[in-house]
Amino acid sequence: MKKHYHRILLAIFGLLPLLMMAQNAEKNSLSLTLKYFNNNNQTQYLVVQAKSKIDGKFQQIPNIPISFYIASETVKENLLGKAITNEKGEASLLIPPTAKAAWIKTINPNFIVVSEATKKFDEGRGDVTITKAKIKIDTADGRVINATVMAMKDSIWVPVKGVDLSIAVKRMGGNLNVNETQTFTTDSLGAVTAEFKRDSLPGDATTGKLTLIATVTDNETYGNLTAEIPAVWGNKCNYNAEFDRRTLFARRGHSPIWLELMAYGIILAVWGVLLYLIIQLRKIIKLGA
Repeated sequence: MKKHYHRILLAIFGLLPLLMMAQNAEKNSLSLTLKYFNNNNQTQYLVVQAKSKIDGKFQQIPNIPISFYIASETVKENLLGKAITNEKGEASLLIPPTAKAAWIKTINPNFIVVSEATKKFDEGRGDVTITKAKIKIDTADGRVINATVMAMKDSIWVPVKGVDLSIAVKRMGGNLNVNETQTFTTDSLGAVTAEFKRDSLPGDATTGKLTLIATVTDNETYGNLTAEIPAVWGNKCNYNAEFDRRTLFARRGHSPIWLELMAYGIILAVWGVLLYLIIQLRKIIKLGA
């Protein structure tokens, strides 16, 4: 019996490496794509997306712990913060004031993201290096919008040529281009000019104010940049709520009186017919008795 036990133990220990290898083989590699955003020259933040190739298709991976670094992930002081990817496989982090020293040191800051290994995925890594840049936006007479892209060079802001950007007006559902041109490209002075051709747009109730926005999207050198400016180029819009008024699609108890009379009249008519039939049926039963 002891010999059999020894053989069983030897077989189990012999299979352990194979089981561990099989477990490791089941893990998928993780791809981390990192993007930099400069929002209205006031706040900077990072967005990372985690993807993995499963069954021949790239899928977004949620619930992945992510650590954000600046300059180097080997220095603890360079840790910007941590986050966990959402159902879309994305995690974002606002660059904190603690990164100011590392930010000032270089014109081309490097950001790094590292994911922790999980049961299903190996450790992942991604990075992005950007050149510090910003957008200046202004308006001129005749509903003209001027935007200039500037980048940091030798500690001086200089205009940048050949950068694509869009100029739009902010709406509730997104951004609406100010005219038929989808994308503008900066000239040798780093500037573009656009004419506002969106007439009769509703603005706020008091002045008709609109918000204009210039956007650089997914630029390989500068990342994602935005700049905003208000302009009193819209129509004053006074919204009158119909919540407490009797309308056809109002909430319960606020439907039109004629509709309520019709509905209740139909109900009374139906029940009246049913009661009449019941009374007649009882009379028939009594006569038969």
